[in-house]
Amino acid sequence: MGTAYRILLVAFFTVLLTGCLGTTPPQQARSEKDPSPERHIRNVRQLTSEGDNGEAYFSGDGTRLIYQSNSGGYACDKIWIMNADGSGKRMVSPDHGAHTCSFFFPDGKRTVFASTSHLPGDCPPRRDLPGGYVWPLYPYDIFVAHADGSGMRKITDNPKYDAEPIVSPDGKQIVFGSQRDEDFDIYLMNADGTNVRRLTDRVGYDGGPWFSPDGTRIVWRAWYPETEEEKARWRDCMEKDYILPFPLDLWVMDADGSNKRRLTRNGATNWAPSWHPGGQRIVFSSNMDDWHENSKRYGHNFELYLINSDGTGLERLTFNDTFDSFPMFSPDGKKLVFASNRNPQKPRATDIFIADWVE
Repeated sequence: MGTAYRILLVAFFTVLLTGCLGTTPPQQARSEKDPSPERHIRNVRQLTSEGDNGEAYFSGDGTRLIYQSNSGGYACDKIWIMNADGSGKRMVSPDHGAHTCSFFFPDGKRTVFASTSHLPGDCPPRRDLPGGYVWPLYPYDIFVAHADGSGMRKITDNPKYDAEPIVSPDGKQIVFGSQRDEDFDIYLMNADGTNVRRLTDRVGYDGGPWFSPDGTRIVWRAWYPETEEEKARWRDCMEKDYILPFPLDLWVMDADGSNKRRLTRNGATNWAPSWHPGGQRIVFSSNMDDWHENSKRYGHNFELYLINSDGTGLERLTFNDTFDSFPMFSPDGKKLVFASNRNPQKPRATDIFIADWVE
């Protein structure tokens, strides 16, 4: 998910959720707005200061973060690694192409990320897309590399979008989102790119998969068109390689694609899920508490939430007036890293923040 899309997410929910489908009113009780401080997070520190930054994820030992940034004046994102205290920043991807969705292998010696560096041009060319807020699906492929950026090797070969790779806890599998079968679905492959299996098959959007800490389950975000109008709009999205804004719900399935179950049903955009190290709770971002009754729409204020893996126990974690997303717990559960626009000196840019977690 590149710089342009992060900016898009901050902005596009200030308008009606139109496009691939219309606005859906709330369908379940939302957590009440709590005037109390953010009692679960303490000592919030900003780790980045230059450019636009996002999707920072911990190494297996919790000492480093891998993330994407256009720091340095690049027109599209590159992959960077820094220490968990924000020191030692270094770019570990090629300086050409767009790069997104990076992650460490469990041993911390290798990384995986999506990239267009195998294609001509410094960045993907801008497309002639419909007006309004649109997420273009660039022809990313998935690469693995050593943690210092050397030995980069392409493990998918798809003219459409392959991205959002997450490595299983044992390092043997990679789950990812792909547009390879005329739809947008979740796939599983061996860590070397072989034995690709499709895990979702409903028409519509399935993205952002994440393995549970024991590797037995996957959480992801999804939306499925229901009316003929919605289905026609979705077909147009897939044919022209873009996605328009729509509500998303969280789902969980077993790692083989079986036993799918829906966790949220609130009409909002619930996304960027990952797991608490205990394996029973999921942290995610949502605009569920920014419902505007007069206009019957959700706003742009995304906060962080925690929910049990059976859909119970919803709890709001952040109380901010702007974008908070891409959360991940440290492996020991003592820290929470996330991306946010909460720095008033950079209101239109996203930075990486880390906080102590208070259970």
